[in-house]
Amino acid sequence: MKKLAKYVMLLTVLFVAVSCSEDEPEIILAKDGGPFEISELTGSWEATKGVFYSVESPNNVDIVQQGGSLSLTVQSSGRCTFTINPVDRAAYTVSGEMFWGNYEGDEALVIVWDGSPSDEGSFFQSQFVQLTATTFNLGCSSECGEYDFDNNDNFEITDLNFEFIRV
Repeated sequence: MKKLAKYVMLLTVLFVAVSCSEDEPEIILAKDGGPFEISELTGSWEATKGVFYSVESPNNVDIVQQGGSLSLTVQSSGRCTFTINPVDRAAYTVSGEMFWGNYEGDEALVIVWDGSPSDEGSFFQSQFVQLTATTFNLGCSSECGEYDFDNNDNFEITDLNFEFIRV
């Protein structure tokens, strides 16, 4: 009976250890520590390229190339608003706050969208984020966006590639 009790105890300890080790790591968000300070993005940006790539279908669209527009406004606090204005429908905005964090072991720009928990933001790995004095490139290959390709109120999960100039 003692052997059975020890065996059950050992199995319980192993189960708890394995269960705890599979928890997702906590995401730590910060305004500094990335390739640049978030405050360096302060100002208004206009896209010269605004491509959404569906991860669910072969759809993709460059709304700028089609005659629409995409703009970004960033406050020194990291608050940001994207204005998406496709040529075939009304413009809309999405807002959130920018941070630096970690995505699958890589440094990433994280946008926590208004109304979302901090661990459900969009993650842009640092190799897809570049800033100069006059340009800002933002891209991802981690299902970081959404776009309604058919204009039917059915948004598809997307990757994206945005190229902005400071205005």
